[in-house]
Amino acid sequence: MYRFLLSRQWVILTLFALVLIPVMIELGFWQFHRHEHRVAQNTLIADNLKAKPVPVTDLTSPGHSVPRADFWRQVEATGTYDTAHEVVVRRRTNSDDKVGFHVLTPLVLGDGRAVLVNRGWIPFAEDQRSFPDIPAAPKGEVTVTGRLKADETTGSSGIKELKDLPDRQIMLINSEQQARSLGRTVLGGYIEQTAPAAPGDSPQQIPEPDSGSIGAHMAYAVQWWLFTAGVPVGWVILVRRELRDRAATTATRGTPERETAAA
Repeated sequence: MYRFLLSRQWVILTLFALVLIPVMIELGFWQFHRHEHRVAQNTLIADNLKAKPVPVTDLTSPGHSVPRADFWRQVEATGTYDTAHEVVVRRRTNSDDKVGFHVLTPLVLGDGRAVLVNRGWIPFAEDQRSFPDIPAAPKGEVTVTGRLKADETTGSSGIKELKDLPDRQIMLINSEQQARSLGRTVLGGYIEQTAPAAPGDSPQQIPEPDSGSIGAHMAYAVQWWLFTAGVPVGWVILVRRELRDRAATTATRGTPERETAAA
């Protein structure tokens, strides 16, 4: 009755089903692990945003790579802005997905070291190769509060480093690169400023990272596992249909013989 399962067509179909099952199980776990990663990241963001600000020098130092555990930690720094070495970061978007610049200004601390401060977003000017008009940074000593971020690299951000950029325009926020142009020691990472607010909301402050959305990864995982369960069910349905079709064919072929015998 089941000898048809040894045919070439059914052997290929069965092998395909056997391969498909573990592949879809693995895809389900991949989505499940992405869900777990997103939940853990949201917890980290929420906890770090709620934490009391600490001096930036407590969490970073020259050449220091900011670990993920310290991403978005609330920090504060007191110093004076070095606007002579202010640069803009190209191809950055605001909360409305408009493309413009981020304004990056070194803040010189009391000990002579500097920390990079991302003061916020400004729109493109008509001539994107000219240095834009930037709202002036506060003069004199100022205390800045913000979120600690790690140095950007092409690998971590996906942003390509371009050559022959216009003067004082950069693609990546990187403390080591800026230290070479500043000629002074720069703390690793940078501060994403949250306070004090700029007059007239320019530069626009960068919004908080999303710590509430978990995406649809868990739903995708469940879908893959349901698909996995559907493979053997579908295989059984196809086998039963094949048996039914073969039985009907056999019955059809036998009917003329019975009629002849009866005659």
